[in-house]
Amino acid sequence: MDTAHPMDPSGAAVQAEAAQLRETAAACPVLLPGGVPGTVISRHRELRDFLADPKVAKNARHFAAYQRGEIPAQWQLNAFALVNGMTTADGDDHRRLRGLASKAFTPRRVAALRPWIERLTGDLLAALPERRDADGVVDLRRWFAYPLPMGVICELLGVDPAYRDRLHGLTHRLVSTSSTAADAMAAQAGIHEVLARVVADRRAAPGEDLTSALIAARGESAAEGRDGESGADTAERLSDEELTGTLLLMIVAGHETTLNLITNAVRALCGHPEQLALVLAGEVGWDAVVEETLRWDSPVANFPFRYPTTDLVVDGVTVPRGTPVLAGYAAAGRDPREYGPDALRFDVTRTGTRHLAFGHGAHYCLGAPLARLEAAIALRDLYAAHPGLRLAVPGASLPPLPGFIGNSVAALPVHLG
Repeated sequence: MDTAHPMDPSGAAVQAEAAQLRETAAACPVLLPGGVPGTVISRHRELRDFLADPKVAKNARHFAAYQRGEIPAQWQLNAFALVNGMTTADGDDHRRLRGLASKAFTPRRVAALRPWIERLTGDLLAALPERRDADGVVDLRRWFAYPLPMGVICELLGVDPAYRDRLHGLTHRLVSTSSTAADAMAAQAGIHEVLARVVADRRAAPGEDLTSALIAARGESAAEGRDGESGADTAERLSDEELTGTLLLMIVAGHETTLNLITNAVRALCGHPEQLALVLAGEVGWDAVVEETLRWDSPVANFPFRYPTTDLVVDGVTVPRGTPVLAGYAAAGRDPREYGPDALRFDVTRTGTRHLAFGHGAHYCLGAPLARLEAAIALRDLYAAHPGLRLAVPGASLPPLPGFIGNSVAALPVHLG
């Protein structure tokens, strides 16, 4: 291609942009905010292979433009590139950090959360009628799709409820590519400030939560290193920066994505009443709705960043070494090369579907089973309580979520029916 596609930082038409990229090439050169050159991998097979390629790294030491000093100190996407944690680690560092965090997401621990998630869902549903305005409209995203996953991930991490709304506001600004660079950096600083308080709280009063477990692992490992019992293998297994970076990842990935998933599923069902009828009749399960939503309207449109460690050829297009690459999940989810001529159709009866919404390879999302559980419970209980739920405005008029990273709408006004 002769020219790079400038990514729309407003996110005004994420799916249209994804389709344009997908049908142009499997690997599309793009311009990121600030005119930084990058690439989006936009087709299913090529993205799957790219995500699992050992010649692709996550750490910014492989980000060529950053290493050359060409990336501004204040850049909207610095938090994704430079955070020190599991999401930007490679090799042994990644395995170490993932091993520590994975203890919170074992099948047994996720299954044990089911009664708690069901209680929280019930409480939120009971309060919904009181959230209606004078016209009988309630913003389902604000009062249901958001507090459920935020409550769950904060329970897992041991985050005091007093911090939750502030963390959500800050992470929303962080992932919004329509934010100014200064605002994004201020949001990052604010998140680190809140997380420092969370860590201090848990150090003072440890509990049965992941933050306490990570603090304990760090303390025990440092002590082992000082005693000389395990040497470099255990000393500083989790630095303070890695602890904060891992918590940041958990907060963002643990609620923003599931918030979008629940929102997108309800929006899809409202727009496809014949599909909803199949589910309400018991012909299709809620798990199928979740999987089709993940494919058809991925909660994440384009996730930053990965870097080829050598020049990489993707379906005839060379991606130069060190290029920041976005994983184009929204584009890949509707790729007709993978899903056939009806790839653009929302179809809960679709069988044998494999999608990439949770990633692929070594960085596959740890929280995928939890997100699936939360969304299935949320949808099941929401429609059991309000089977006649409908949008209060035309679907086309719903305001898009700002930015090209997340993929959803900023509000979901509905009549409960």
